[in-house]
Amino acid sequence: MPYIGTPAVDRFTSTKAASVFSGDGSTTAFTLDHAVGSDEDILVSVDGVIQEPSVAYAVSNGTTLTFTGAPSSNSGNNIFVYYLFRTVGTVGHPSNQALSATNGTLTGTLNVTGTTTLSTKLATTNLGAGAVLQVQQGLYTSYTSFTNTSMAASDLTVNITPTSTSSKILLVASCQMGYPTQNNGVTMTFLRGSTNLASTDRPGFASIGDSTGGNQRTYQMLTITMNFLDSPSTTSQTTYSVGFQLDGGTGYFNRNLNGDTGSRGTSVITAMEIAG
Repeated sequence: MPYIGTPAVDRFTSTKAASVFSGDGSTTAFTLDHAVGSDEDILVSVDGVIQEPSVAYAVSNGTTLTFTGAPSSNSGNNIFVYYLFRTVGTVGHPSNQALSATNGTLTGTLNVTGTTTLSTKLATTNLGAGAVLQVQQGLYTSYTSFTNTSMAASDLTVNITPTSTSSKILLVASCQMGYPTQNNGVTMTFLRGSTNLASTDRPGFASIGDSTGGNQRTYQMLTITMNFLDSPSTTSQTTYSVGFQLDGGTGYFNRNLNGDTGSRGTSVITAMEIAG
């Protein structure tokens, strides 16, 4: 009877329960009448002998039946394929609708073309080498003078606990320094605990000195910056600090030599864990 709309597939017609083929002793591949999803979805008989799925034959692309050895060329149809399960269609998610799932596993590459919002952060173990895993910062807002002639830690410090022994720590410091007393110099470095991270032949990463004196040096302040990539090889809390060493006289931190209140600053040290 006539009706309006798209014909309903398989609704008013019956489908084949089996397919038959004739072997010729050389052909190994045959095309099925219906698509199936796995080797076990069909029962295959050759010359009356049931064949073992995935051993005697395999199904690829849904409809290609391939034998591991060519069936014999006995007279007539000697290959029988019985359909136990069939693939009648596939379901695709509409591209203009949101996809919601409580969990899942992706085995291939995920390509994202739009904005991605994460309700929780990615696990640091899933981030590649070079990724920033955490950032810690320390401030020193007081001001002081110092006279030590051996390397000693200042009060500009930061604590960080690496998540892996393969991580590296990127250190960045910005220090407000006044000129030391005339004809003297200050060497500056990074310390991990009491360990100087500078090379043995150069005890620091920066230095400041004065050989001219005068009002300019008395009232002037400088911003000294340093950076270094350390490999602490630990997952324990580690303390980094900026260290100072004078060759004589007096040095000034967060203040100028004159000590006036209008020339005081804030110094900063930042530690970033970098995935190794």
